Amino acid sequence: MPGRRTSTSPLALAVLSTLIERPMHPYEIAQRLKHRGKDQSIKIRYGSLYTVVQNLADRGLVEAEGTARAGRRPERTVYRITADGRTEMVERLRELVRTPVKEYPLFEAALSLVVALTPDEVAGLLAERLRTLEKEMTAARATLADLMVGQGMPRLFLLEAEYALALKQAEADWVRSMVTELSDGSFEGLADWRTFHETNEVPAEMREAEWFKADQALHNEESEDSA
Repeated sequence: MPGRRTSTSPLALAVLSTLIERPMHPYEIAQRLKHRGKDQSIKIRYGSLYTVVQNLADRGLVEAEGTARAGRRPERTVYRITADGRTEMVERLRELVRTPVKEYPLFEAALSLVVALTPDEVAGLLAERLRTLEKEMTAARATLADLMVGQGMPRLFLLEAEYALALKQAEADWVRSMVTELSDGSFEGLADWRTFHETNEVPAEMREAEWFKADQALHNEESEDSA
């Protein structure tokens, strides 16, 4: 029986999905994943791919079929996907496609703490980020066009690149709007943000807000507990 579905990593799923085409040895699997650009969407450590394949074999999701030799290279073990491996792959993919999960992007984390920087600095940094995003989108569009038109790769095998480009476009649109708001002064609370950095104190109006009072209550509770 397959192991726990949640333990099947994206890289393991990539291995399983490659093996549904035909049996292969780990080196060939790695080369195919790289050639098809899967390393742009899945964190692939090629040195650990053999360990991933061995773990799949230990779980009964793949099995050794034999060995193969190419030229003077040493023999390599060829693996094939098992029936349990197909079941695990399909069920895990269904779960990942169907169910949104909370992820923790670094940019989102930085935005949650950005009050520590001045508004003008943030505007400048976001403008730099926007320029980088625009360059990346231009390159991504060119790559997609080359793969689809130049090399004839079906859209079906490029959905992850299409999705990544859509995410970059959405991010770029949001960053652009933030740069505009910070630059023209229309960002709500901008004056309080500036005051905080100028005086190193929370503005009086902000101290009257319910969320700030709740924060202070937590501080007071902790002080009482430690007394």
